[in-house]
Amino acid sequence: MSAFAGLKALALDVDGVLSDGRLYYGNQGEELKTFSIRDGLGIKLLQSAGIVVGIITGRCSKIVTRRAKELGIAHVIQGREDKLTALNEFCSQLNIDLSEVAYMGDDLPDRKAIMAAGLGATVGNGAADVIAVADWQSESNGGEGAVRELCEAWLKSLDLWSHLVEQLD
Repeated sequence: MSAFAGLKALALDVDGVLSDGRLYYGNQGEELKTFSIRDGLGIKLLQSAGIVVGIITGRCSKIVTRRAKELGIAHVIQGREDKLTALNEFCSQLNIDLSEVAYMGDDLPDRKAIMAAGLGATVGNGAADVIAVADWQSESNGGEGAVRELCEAWLKSLDLWSHLVEQLD
Protein backbone atom coordinates (compact mmCIF):
# COMPACT_ATOMS: atom_id res chain seq x y z
CA MET A 1 0.00 0.00 0.00
CA SER A 2 1.25 3.47 -0.89
CA ALA A 3 2.30 5.90 1.82
CA PHE A 4 -0.01 8.40 0.10
CA ALA A 5 -3.14 6.21 0.21
CA GLY A 6 -6.14 7.95 1.74
CA LEU A 7 -4.54 11.39 1.84
CA LYS A 8 -6.71 14.33 0.79
CA ALA A 9 -4.57 17.36 1.60
CA LEU A 10 -1.03 18.66 1.94
CA ALA A 11 0.11 21.32 4.41
CA LEU A 12 3.49 22.94 3.88
CA ASP A 13 5.83 24.93 6.07
CA VAL A 14 7.46 27.86 4.26
CA ASP A 15 10.94 28.70 5.56
CA GLY A 16 13.16 25.71 4.86
CA VAL A 17 10.52 23.92 2.76
CA LEU A 18 9.06 26.26 0.12
CA SER A 19 12.06 28.57 0.55
CA ASP A 20 15.68 27.80 1.31
CA GLY A 21 15.21 28.85 4.93
CA ARG A 22 17.32 31.98 4.62
CA LEU A 23 15.96 35.43 5.32
CA TYR A 24 17.11 38.16 2.96
CA TYR A 25 16.69 41.81 3.91
CA GLY A 26 17.02 44.75 1.53
CA ASN A 27 18.46 48.17 2.38
CA GLN A 28 14.98 49.55 3.02
CA GLY A 29 14.21 46.74 5.51
CA GLU A 30 12.13 44.74 3.08
CA GLU A 31 12.14 40.96 3.46
CA LEU A 32 12.93 38.81 0.44
CA LYS A 33 12.44 35.07 -0.11
CA THR A 34 13.18 32.80 -3.03
CA PHE A 35 10.77 30.11 -4.20
CA SER A 36 11.30 27.24 -6.62
CA ILE A 37 9.27 27.36 -9.82
CA ARG A 38 9.50 23.56 -9.88
CA ASP A 39 7.81 23.38 -6.47
CA GLY A 40 5.08 25.67 -7.77
CA LEU A 41 4.35 23.44 -10.75
CA GLY A 42 4.29 20.37 -8.51
CA ILE A 43 1.75 22.08 -6.24
CA LYS A 44 -0.44 23.06 -9.21
CA LEU A 45 -0.33 19.51 -10.58
CA LEU A 46 -1.25 18.08 -7.17
CA GLN A 47 -4.15 20.52 -6.93
CA SER A 48 -5.32 19.51 -10.41
CA ALA A 49 -5.64 15.96 -9.04
CA GLY A 50 -8.04 17.21 -6.35
CA ILE A 51 -5.55 17.41 -3.47
CA VAL A 52 -5.98 20.54 -1.34
CA VAL A 53 -2.76 22.35 -0.52
CA GLY A 54 -2.30 24.71 2.42
CA ILE A 55 0.48 26.69 4.06
CA ILE A 56 1.33 26.80 7.76
CA THR A 57 4.15 29.09 8.81
CA GLY A 58 5.51 30.58 11.99
CA ARG A 59 6.26 33.93 10.39
CA CYS A 60 3.91 36.51 8.85
CA SER A 61 4.85 37.75 5.42
CA LYS A 62 3.17 39.51 2.52
CA ILE A 63 5.51 37.51 0.29
CA VAL A 64 3.90 34.25 1.46
CA THR A 65 0.44 35.68 0.85
CA ARG A 66 1.48 36.66 -2.67
CA ARG A 67 3.04 33.28 -3.46
CA ALA A 68 0.00 31.44 -2.12
CA LYS A 69 -2.27 33.56 -4.30
CA GLU A 70 -0.09 32.87 -7.37
CA LEU A 71 -0.43 29.13 -6.72
CA GLY A 72 -4.14 29.19 -5.91
CA ILE A 73 -3.58 28.16 -2.29
CA ALA A 74 -6.59 29.38 -0.31
CA HIS A 75 -5.66 27.96 3.09
CA VAL A 76 -2.83 30.02 4.57
CA ILE A 77 -2.11 30.09 8.30
CA GLN A 78 0.67 32.54 9.21
CA GLY A 79 2.29 33.60 12.46
CA ARG A 80 1.77 30.25 14.14
CA GLU A 81 4.64 28.68 16.05
CA ASP A 82 2.42 25.80 17.22
CA LYS A 83 2.28 23.94 13.93
CA LEU A 84 0.23 21.02 15.28
CA THR A 85 -2.57 23.30 16.49
CA ALA A 86 -2.49 25.06 13.12
CA LEU A 87 -2.56 21.70 11.31
CA ASN A 88 -5.61 20.69 13.34
CA GLU A 89 -7.29 23.96 12.30
CA PHE A 90 -6.42 23.28 8.65
CA CYS A 91 -7.97 19.82 8.91
CA SER A 92 -11.04 21.27 10.62
CA GLN A 93 -11.48 23.80 7.79
CA LEU A 94 -11.44 20.91 5.32
CA ASN A 95 -13.51 18.59 7.53
CA ILE A 96 -10.84 15.89 7.36
CA ASP A 97 -8.92 13.90 9.96
CA LEU A 98 -5.20 14.29 10.67
CA SER A 99 -4.75 10.83 9.14
CA GLU A 100 -5.91 12.29 5.80
CA VAL A 101 -3.31 15.06 5.58
CA ALA A 102 0.38 15.11 4.73
CA TYR A 103 2.56 17.73 6.39
CA MET A 104 6.01 18.77 5.20
CA GLY A 105 8.35 20.63 7.53
CA ASP A 106 12.05 20.93 8.13
CA ASP A 107 12.84 21.95 11.71
CA LEU A 108 11.98 21.38 15.36
CA PRO A 109 8.74 23.44 15.42
CA ASP A 110 7.41 21.05 12.74
CA ARG A 111 8.08 17.79 14.64
CA LYS A 112 4.71 17.41 16.34
CA ALA A 113 2.80 18.13 13.13
CA ILE A 114 4.98 15.69 11.19
CA MET A 115 4.37 12.97 13.78
CA ALA A 116 0.60 13.60 13.91
CA ALA A 117 -0.07 13.78 10.17
CA GLY A 118 -1.11 10.80 8.09
CA LEU A 119 2.17 11.30 6.23
CA GLY A 120 4.95 13.30 7.83
CA ALA A 121 7.50 14.54 5.31
CA THR A 122 10.71 16.51 5.44
CA VAL A 123 13.31 17.95 3.09
CA GLY A 124 16.75 16.62 2.26
CA ASN A 125 18.42 19.06 4.64
CA GLY A 126 15.85 18.74 7.42
CA ALA A 127 16.98 18.78 11.04
CA ALA A 128 18.17 15.37 12.28
CA ASP A 129 15.41 15.23 14.92
CA VAL A 130 12.83 15.86 12.20
CA ILE A 131 14.28 13.30 9.82
CA ALA A 132 14.12 10.76 12.66
CA VAL A 133 10.31 11.05 12.90
CA ALA A 134 9.40 11.68 9.24
CA ASP A 135 7.73 9.02 7.09
CA TRP A 136 9.15 10.45 3.87
CA GLN A 137 12.19 12.57 2.97
CA SER A 138 13.06 14.29 -0.29
CA GLU A 139 16.50 14.15 -1.80
CA SER A 140 16.34 17.86 -2.59
CA ASN A 141 16.84 20.56 0.01
CA GLY A 142 14.14 23.00 0.99
CA GLY A 143 13.51 25.66 -1.62
CA GLU A 144 15.31 23.57 -4.23
CA GLY A 145 12.59 21.20 -5.46
CA ALA A 146 11.78 19.22 -2.30
CA VAL A 147 8.06 19.98 -2.54
CA ARG A 148 8.08 19.04 -6.22
CA GLU A 149 9.57 15.64 -5.32
CA LEU A 150 6.80 15.05 -2.81
CA CYS A 151 4.09 16.08 -5.27
CA GLU A 152 5.57 13.93 -8.01
CA ALA A 153 5.85 10.86 -5.76
CA TRP A 154 2.26 11.38 -4.61
CA LEU A 155 0.92 11.72 -8.16
CA LYS A 156 2.91 8.69 -9.33
CA SER A 157 1.41 6.66 -6.47
CA LEU A 158 -2.03 7.60 -7.83
CA ASP A 159 -0.95 6.65 -11.38
CA LEU A 160 -1.64 10.22 -12.51
CA TRP A 161 1.84 11.55 -13.22
CA SER A 162 2.18 10.37 -16.84
CA HIS A 163 -1.26 11.67 -17.74
CA LEU A 164 -0.56 15.08 -16.21
CA VAL A 165 2.80 15.31 -18.00
CA GLU A 166 1.12 14.49 -21.32
CA GLN A 167 -1.44 17.24 -20.72
CA LEU A 168 1.42 19.76 -20.46
CA ASP A 169 2.78 18.81 -23.91
